Amino acid sequence: MTRADPRMPPRDVCVARDLIDRHAREIGGDVFVVYADGEAWTFGRLRDEVRNCAAALQALGVRQGDFVLSWLSNGRDCVRVMFALNYLGAVYVPINTGYRGGLLAHVIENSGARLMVADARLADRLADVDTAALRDVVTVGGAPVKTAAGLNFLPAEALQGDGARLSDPEREIAPWDTLSVIYTSGTTGPSKGVLSSALQVWSTFIPNSSMLPSDRTLVTLPMFHMGGAGPIWASLMRGGSFALVESFRTQDFWSVVRRFEVTHTILLGAMTPFLLKEPPSPDDRNHSLKKVVMVPLSDQQREFADRFGVTVMTSFNMTETSSPLFVVDPPVRGTCGRPRPGVELRIVDENDCEVAHGETGELIIRADMPWALNHGYHRNPEATAKAWRNGWFHTGDAFRRDEAGNFFFVDRMKDAIRRRGENISSFEVEKEIVAHPDVRDAAVVAVPSEFGEDEVMAVVAPAPGRAIDLPDLVAFLTPRLAHFMVPRYFRIMDDLPRTPTEKVQKHLLRADGVTGDAWDREQAGIVLKKERLGAGEREQAHAIR
Repeated sequence: MTRADPRMPPRDVCVARDLIDRHAREIGGDVFVVYADGEAWTFGRLRDEVRNCAAALQALGVRQGDFVLSWLSNGRDCVRVMFALNYLGAVYVPINTGYRGGLLAHVIENSGARLMVADARLADRLADVDTAALRDVVTVGGAPVKTAAGLNFLPAEALQGDGARLSDPEREIAPWDTLSVIYTSGTTGPSKGVLSSALQVWSTFIPNSSMLPSDRTLVTLPMFHMGGAGPIWASLMRGGSFALVESFRTQDFWSVVRRFEVTHTILLGAMTPFLLKEPPSPDDRNHSLKKVVMVPLSDQQREFADRFGVTVMTSFNMTETSSPLFVVDPPVRGTCGRPRPGVELRIVDENDCEVAHGETGELIIRADMPWALNHGYHRNPEATAKAWRNGWFHTGDAFRRDEAGNFFFVDRMKDAIRRRGENISSFEVEKEIVAHPDVRDAAVVAVPSEFGEDEVMAVVAPAPGRAIDLPDLVAFLTPRLAHFMVPRYFRIMDDLPRTPTEKVQKHLLRADGVTGDAWDREQAGIVLKKERLGAGEREQAHAIR
C-alpha cells in the first residue's frame, strides 16, 4: 500500500498478519499472552500456533475473504482461531456463547458461513436450529452428544496443520479489508453483524494513550465482544501483552491482577460497584494495576482511584465506532470524555439538526480517516442505511454536551422513560440507586401506568451480605432525584438477567412487568410530590407515610 494519505497507518502496525510476522522477528522471545492456567505464549510461539492453525483451516477450504464462525469461550482455541483467520485474510465471526434457538439460527444464517469452530458443549444446540449454509463444524473439547442433520462434525485435530505448507493469500491483506463481524447483543431484537476493519480497531485503541507497549492488559470480557477481542488486537498492534481469563469474577479479580502482573484493564458496567462493595482490605493497594478504563464512569471514580491507587480513564464506544470520546482522570462527574483527534461529533434532534449545548439529543459521529468506523451491517442494507443517513453514523444513544465540550451519556434512546409529561433517563436513576451501600446492581425500566405513558420500576440486587430495605432506599433517593424520577415500583432479585457481554436484558424485565413480588411505594403510603413555595416554584420531594 502506498501511503499517499498521511492519516493512514502503515500495514505493519495494523494488519494482523504483518504484525505477527514482524513481532516474531523483532521481539519473538517476549511474552504476548498469559492464559488462566499460567501458560504463556511468546510472539514466536504465537506465530507458530497461528500458522499451523491457518494451514489447517486452509486445508478445510478457507480462503481469503471467507466468513468463518467461532463459537468458543475465552482461551487458547479462541485466540488461535481468531488470529489464524486474520492471518489468512478471512473474516472472524464470533458467536455469543449464550445464544441458542432463534438467535443462534439468525447469526448462522446471516453470516453465510460454511465452516464453524465450536466448543463441543455448545455444538449440541445446533441439532435444534436451522443451520442454513453451514456444512462443517470442528469441535474442540470433545465430541457433541447430539448431531445435526446435514452437518459434518470434525474433531479438534482438524485444526492441527503444518505451517510450512501454508499458501499465501491471493493478494495482500489491506487495512480496510473486513477483519471481523461482531454481532450486537440483540437484547431487544435480532443481532446485527457489525463489519469492522483493522483500521477501525487501530482507531479505537491506538490514538488514545490508555495502552502502552509495556502494559499487560487483563481481558475479562468475551472474545465475541469488541471489549474482549479489541484489547487483544490492540496488544498485538502495540507489541504489548495481555492476560486472558474466561470471565470477570469479583472475588478473583485482584488475585488475578497480582498473579499475572496486570497493569491495565477495562471495567464495564457493574464491575466497578461490585469491586467497591467488597470489604476493604490491607491489600487494596498491593497490586500491579495502574490504569483502569471505567465504562461508564462511576460517580465513585475518585473513591475507586484513591482506594486502589489507580488512574481512572473513561471512554464511550460501541462495536460500530472507535472510541470517539476518551479522557484520562475525568475532571467532571459522569462525563464520557471529549472527542479524540480525528472524529467529529454532533448531538442532534430527530431531523439531524444540532441541538443547543445542555440539551439532549442523539449522538452522531463521523471520522476524518477512511474506515475508522464500521462499514455497515452484514447483509442488512436497511439497517446500514438507517444508521449511516446523511453521511453520519447514528449511535441510537441520547447525549448532552456542556459548554466546556464534555459529553454526557443520558440513555439509550429506546430505554428513555416518559412519566406524566417528564422524560426520565434510566441510566441516571440507576447511578443513584447503586450509590446506596446495600445495592450491588440495578436496572430501571418503564412499566405501564394506569394514567397512560409510563411508571418507573427499579429491579435491584443486594450487595454481598446485605439486605435492601426498600423504604430506606426511597428515603435515600428522595433528595438525590427529582420527585418524578424516584421509582414507584421496586423488585428485588439475587441477580439481574445479563447477556454474556454484561448488558442487562431490560426487555426481559419490561416483559415481566409489575410482578407479584414487586413493592409499590405508593400503596405503602410513600407519595412524592412537587411543592410550590411562595410566588416561585421549586421541586422538593417529600414522603407521606
